[in-house]
Amino acid sequence: MPSELRICFVTAELAPFAKRGGLGDVAAALTRYLAAAGHDVRTFLPLYGERPPEGTVTLEAVRDVAVDVGPRTFTFTARTARLPRAASAAVAGDGESSDFTPAEPWVVLIDCPELYGGEVYEGGEMDALRFAVFCRAVLETCQRLEWSPQVFHVHDWHAALLPLFARSTYAWDELFADTRTLVTLHNVGYQGVVGVDRLDDLGLGDAIGLLPREDLEEGRVNLLKAALLQADLVSTVSPTHAREITTPDGGAGLDGVLRGFGDRLTGIVNGIDVDEWDPAGDPYLAENYAPGRLLGKAACRRALCEELGLEYDPAAPIAGVISRLTWQKGFELTYGPLPDLLRDSELRLAVLGTGEAEYETFFASLQRAFPGRVAYVNAFSEPLAHRIEAGSDVFLMPSRYEPCGLNQMYSQRYGTLPVVRRTGGLADTVEPYLPETYDLDDPEAPGTGFVFEHFDPQGFRWALELALATWGRRRTWRRLMRRAMTRDFSWRRAGERYLELYRRLVPEGGSGSGGGAKTSTLGK
Repeated sequence: MPSELRICFVTAELAPFAKRGGLGDVAAALTRYLAAAGHDVRTFLPLYGERPPEGTVTLEAVRDVAVDVGPRTFTFTARTARLPRAASAAVAGDGESSDFTPAEPWVVLIDCPELYGGEVYEGGEMDALRFAVFCRAVLETCQRLEWSPQVFHVHDWHAALLPLFARSTYAWDELFADTRTLVTLHNVGYQGVVGVDRLDDLGLGDAIGLLPREDLEEGRVNLLKAALLQADLVSTVSPTHAREITTPDGGAGLDGVLRGFGDRLTGIVNGIDVDEWDPAGDPYLAENYAPGRLLGKAACRRALCEELGLEYDPAAPIAGVISRLTWQKGFELTYGPLPDLLRDSELRLAVLGTGEAEYETFFASLQRAFPGRVAYVNAFSEPLAHRIEAGSDVFLMPSRYEPCGLNQMYSQRYGTLPVVRRTGGLADTVEPYLPETYDLDDPEAPGTGFVFEHFDPQGFRWALELALATWGRRRTWRRLMRRAMTRDFSWRRAGERYLELYRRLVPEGGSGSGGGAKTSTLGK
């Protein structure tokens, strides 16, 4: 039987403690999977806000630790808390086996109110300092717990400085001598670029020889690029995106570095938490339902309309949007098609999200132009997100690029067919419905959504019009719903792929630097 692995999991987001996008969900789900599989996973996260979560325990060995970063000294305390299950995961769904044991794994929270007392992200170069101190605090905590991780699994640029510090400032410590690094890219568009004048402020003097010389000569440092150059393996969150980021169009300037990894770059489609996102047991819904009993979906449609003030018509399809409203998400493709289709069909539209003013203004204007047909909620609400997934018939996701995406998987599990562009994880997780290629009534024919190829309004219009036309064929629509709802998007497969990567870094029998024998018990 494979031996237990010691994994230091480092992330800026972890649901439900801190979530601004899919990273928070993914980090939480993978942490639970690894813990349930019997591995010693310690997930590190800044403690944002003013108060620790209820039940938090202070690690006395890591209380009031001073860290010199550049000309400043910061003091932090490490605390631990259980990673709780989501409220909607408390109800078992239709007899399906869970990915996870009931145990709630421990999380290590880095408490430094001076840096993390506010929002998850503050923007600008201040975040570079905040996350540099975070990375130092992770290493300091491992030292004081005498815990030698075999793998540093760092996520996005926020954790990018950890392998740099491990190979420079902390290179003297044999605790990390055999630790290997996996960098996971959730969004290569965010790279943590700072000016060279900030190197001393970030405490990177010892790491100067590890930074790309060409960047230094140009007067900047790309923290993500520097981390990649120290990584043993790199992963991203879908096979298609792994190919995309090695191209000039998809690599955001890092395509050359990423091409150099060859087979050391892997794409693994994210899973979803099938306990939390389960229409058969979701407590946020008006009525639960499953592939074999779809009547509850109709009750969810009616309840959503009542909640949002939409005119209810059982024959009128409802389109849902749940998103950060940013350039990446491609909503400018909807500027022409959505008003036209709202005028020319019985379409309803429910939108939940905040972001850039341009997109917020557009959806607010649709609500004014089509009262009772469009509802826009300028906020984020986890319960409402569940109800929109359940109460909608189609889900709109016209992304410019999408490393993986989660909502298209949530949607399929809830029998809500996604309209997506063929990019990244959307290409890997949505089966295109193409009625001209097979018998419409063939029960084995593929199709769980509507996929368009090119990033233009015409492509989006074509896909949404196909969805609306298919909605009118009720027998076909129910078949597509059931097919979508029975797809396996659990973390079991994705988790096994990550374990394969860890095993590549730590061959069977490898023990790292031996610190596992001196491991402290979290929470005590």
